[in-house]
Amino acid sequence: MTNTGKLITGVILAGGQGSRMGGLDKGLLVLQGRPLVEHLLDALRPQVDAILISANRNQARYQQYQHPVISDELSGYQGPLAGFAAAMQHATTPYVLIVPCDAPVIAPDTAARLWQALQRESAELAVAHDGERLQPVHALIPVSLLPSLQAFLANGDRKIDLWYAQHRVAMVDFSDYRTMFRNINTPAQQTAMEQTPVNAPVTDQRTADLAILGLCAWSGAGKTTLMTHLIKHLKAAGLQITVIKHGHHQIELDTPGKDTYRFREAGADQVLLASRKRIAIMQECKTQREPELADVLRFINCDCADLVLVEGFKHTTIPKIEVHRPSVGKPLLYPDDSSVLAVATDDLTLDLPPHLAKLDLNQPDTIAAFILQWLKRHPRR
Repeated sequence: MTNTGKLITGVILAGGQGSRMGGLDKGLLVLQGRPLVEHLLDALRPQVDAILISANRNQARYQQYQHPVISDELSGYQGPLAGFAAAMQHATTPYVLIVPCDAPVIAPDTAARLWQALQRESAELAVAHDGERLQPVHALIPVSLLPSLQAFLANGDRKIDLWYAQHRVAMVDFSDYRTMFRNINTPAQQTAMEQTPVNAPVTDQRTADLAILGLCAWSGAGKTTLMTHLIKHLKAAGLQITVIKHGHHQIELDTPGKDTYRFREAGADQVLLASRKRIAIMQECKTQREPELADVLRFINCDCADLVLVEGFKHTTIPKIEVHRPSVGKPLLYPDDSSVLAVATDDLTLDLPPHLAKLDLNQPDTIAAFILQWLKRHPRR
């Protein structure tokens, strides 16, 4: 169980009509010999402290799983938000983790990722994002928002995105686990999923073969300086290097009065500038949310990317080297980030667990050599 388990009740939404499945109860559809609800129960139990099953029919069937079964207070199958409200009324924990019954896979760290984003962004609720769009019925919601939801429903509103828009939402990147969002809405989709492993990976073929390595550190530890040295050493080894940096401030690379600036001011969503030496792309971010790494990877030219080095996005699950200087006065990151594979430090007496390599921060050539060896062992994601 994660350390978030004492706070969270998992909720399986199985209260729909199943109209596109001929009225069948989708939570009880059999996939690879087991009802969908069983797949989800197995996935949720290690992550949460309690589980509720939201069902508007076949309650006796669901009760055999020894978890409370609840029903919507609103009659007539009023949609997922009615199930949200019922779960928030019955939960005995401060948060509910909502998952749909027709998507039988969830990431093993779903609760932890959503919880961390909620805290990190000081948001009111956290919702999964698949790298392209929001997945609104994979969400972590505090039960304290129940009055807001009840008022929304009492007004006759039923659209999830409109209720979310009333609150601060953390959009959480699950593009590395897009299997979560394969759902069964039709008999054809059930047949297709039956013929593939439930956990078969769903990847973006444009970026699935990229080798990605991050540098993570507290401000002032020297990761940018190290990155600059590493680029030189890795280029000397013959690699094509792409660098992604997360910026926290307003980005303005254009010049007022230039043609490209005027195009953007006129309302162009994307402007590309191309010459013999360089191609630049400027895209307006309409969502106003912080970009996830998956958002940026879509723009990469894979011909220039034997290795993608990432500075920032430290909460994204990619292999990372942590840069650590004790003089900065900040704690190590690796105890809370299992994706760290090495620590580059100027304190060579630092005691690290056996699975982490210790690298001399003042010897970037040896760090580059470590990366080259890592590439040989793990050439692609």
